[in-house]
Amino acid sequence: MLTGIIIPLSVFIWLYFEGKGKRKTALEIAKHLDDPSKLEELLGIFEERKKEPIDYRRNGVITIFVGIGLLLLGFVALGKVLEGVGALVSAIGLGTLIAGYLYPNTGKELTDAVENFEKK
Repeated sequence: MLTGIIIPLSVFIWLYFEGKGKRKTALEIAKHLDDPSKLEELLGIFEERKKEPIDYRRNGVITIFVGIGLLLLGFVALGKVLEGVGALVSAIGLGTLIAGYLYPNTGKELTDAVENFEKK
Protein backbone atom coordinates (compact mmCIF):
# COMPACT_ATOMS: atom_id res chain seq x y z
CA MET A 1 0.00 0.00 0.00
CA LEU A 2 2.88 2.32 0.75
CA THR A 3 4.39 1.52 -2.65
CA GLY A 4 1.67 3.60 -4.33
CA ILE A 5 2.88 6.59 -2.35
CA ILE A 6 6.62 5.94 -2.19
CA ILE A 7 7.24 5.40 -5.92
CA PRO A 8 5.61 8.63 -7.22
CA LEU A 9 7.15 10.63 -4.38
CA SER A 10 10.64 9.25 -5.05
CA VAL A 11 10.30 9.94 -8.79
CA PHE A 12 9.23 13.51 -8.05
CA ILE A 13 12.22 14.05 -5.73
CA TRP A 14 14.58 12.46 -8.27
CA LEU A 15 13.34 14.70 -11.10
CA TYR A 16 13.57 17.77 -8.86
CA PHE A 17 17.20 17.16 -7.97
CA GLU A 18 18.08 16.25 -11.55
CA GLY A 19 16.66 19.54 -12.83
CA LYS A 20 18.07 21.59 -9.95
CA GLY A 21 21.62 21.50 -11.31
CA LYS A 22 20.45 22.53 -14.77
CA ARG A 23 18.45 25.45 -13.41
CA LYS A 24 21.36 26.60 -11.25
CA THR A 25 23.79 26.41 -14.18
CA ALA A 26 21.42 28.29 -16.49
CA LEU A 27 20.95 30.98 -13.86
CA GLU A 28 24.70 31.46 -13.42
CA ILE A 29 25.27 31.68 -17.18
CA ALA A 30 22.33 34.05 -17.62
CA LYS A 31 23.82 36.44 -15.05
CA HIS A 32 26.87 36.92 -17.28
CA LEU A 33 25.08 37.21 -20.64
CA ASP A 34 24.20 40.61 -22.02
CA ASP A 35 22.48 39.50 -25.23
CA PRO A 36 18.89 38.21 -24.79
CA SER A 37 19.13 36.12 -27.98
CA LYS A 38 21.98 34.11 -26.45
CA LEU A 39 19.81 33.52 -23.39
CA GLU A 40 17.03 32.11 -25.60
CA GLU A 41 19.58 29.85 -27.30
CA LEU A 42 20.79 28.67 -23.89
CA LEU A 43 17.27 27.83 -22.79
CA GLY A 44 16.75 25.95 -26.05
CA ILE A 45 19.77 23.78 -25.26
CA PHE A 46 18.31 22.78 -21.90
CA GLU A 47 14.92 22.02 -23.41
CA GLU A 48 14.57 18.25 -23.38
CA ARG A 49 11.36 17.84 -25.33
CA LYS A 50 11.66 16.87 -28.95
CA LYS A 51 10.40 19.29 -31.55
CA GLU A 52 9.77 16.51 -34.07
CA PRO A 53 6.39 14.81 -34.38
CA ILE A 54 5.76 11.28 -33.15
CA ASP A 55 6.80 8.53 -35.56
CA TYR A 56 3.84 6.17 -35.46
CA ARG A 57 5.57 3.61 -37.66
CA ARG A 58 8.42 3.14 -35.21
CA ASN A 59 6.07 2.98 -32.25
CA GLY A 60 3.86 0.52 -34.12
CA VAL A 61 6.74 -1.87 -34.80
CA ILE A 62 7.84 -1.72 -31.16
CA THR A 63 4.30 -2.38 -29.95
CA ILE A 64 3.87 -5.30 -32.34
CA PHE A 65 6.97 -7.01 -31.02
CA VAL A 66 6.00 -6.37 -27.39
CA GLY A 67 2.68 -8.05 -28.18
CA ILE A 68 4.44 -10.98 -29.83
CA GLY A 69 6.65 -11.34 -26.77
CA LEU A 70 3.62 -11.37 -24.47
CA LEU A 71 1.88 -13.88 -26.70
CA LEU A 72 4.90 -16.21 -26.65
CA LEU A 73 5.27 -15.83 -22.88
CA GLY A 74 1.63 -16.77 -22.48
CA PHE A 75 2.02 -19.71 -24.84
CA VAL A 76 5.11 -21.05 -23.07
CA ALA A 77 4.45 -20.32 -19.42
CA LEU A 78 1.48 -18.33 -18.21
CA GLY A 79 -1.59 -19.40 -20.18
CA LYS A 80 -4.39 -18.30 -22.42
CA VAL A 81 -5.06 -14.94 -20.78
CA LEU A 82 -1.58 -13.64 -21.54
CA GLU A 83 -1.83 -15.01 -25.09
CA GLY A 84 -4.96 -12.91 -25.55
CA VAL A 85 -3.27 -9.84 -24.10
CA GLY A 86 -0.31 -10.38 -26.44
CA ALA A 87 -2.62 -10.67 -29.44
CA LEU A 88 -4.43 -7.49 -28.39
CA VAL A 89 -1.19 -5.54 -27.98
CA SER A 90 0.03 -6.80 -31.37
CA ALA A 91 -3.23 -5.68 -32.99
CA ILE A 92 -2.85 -2.23 -31.43
CA GLY A 93 0.71 -2.08 -32.76
CA LEU A 94 -0.48 -3.07 -36.21
CA GLY A 95 -3.09 -0.31 -36.13
CA THR A 96 -0.45 2.21 -35.05
CA LEU A 97 1.86 1.06 -37.85
CA ILE A 98 -0.91 1.44 -40.43
CA ALA A 99 -1.79 4.89 -39.05
CA GLY A 100 1.85 5.89 -39.50
CA TYR A 101 1.63 5.10 -43.20
CA LEU A 102 -1.82 6.63 -43.71
CA TYR A 103 -1.03 9.91 -41.97
CA PRO A 104 2.48 11.19 -42.81
CA ASN A 105 3.81 13.36 -40.05
CA THR A 106 7.19 14.79 -41.02
CA GLY A 107 7.60 17.89 -43.16
CA LYS A 108 9.30 16.00 -45.97
CA GLU A 109 6.58 13.34 -46.05
CA LEU A 110 3.85 15.99 -46.12
CA THR A 111 5.62 17.87 -48.92
CA ASP A 112 6.05 14.64 -50.91
CA ALA A 113 2.39 13.74 -50.39
CA VAL A 114 1.25 17.17 -51.62
CA GLU A 115 3.55 16.99 -54.66
CA ASN A 116 2.27 13.52 -55.55
CA PHE A 117 -1.32 14.75 -55.23
CA GLU A 118 -0.60 17.80 -57.43
CA LYS A 119 0.92 15.58 -60.12
CA LYS A 120 -2.32 13.65 -60.40
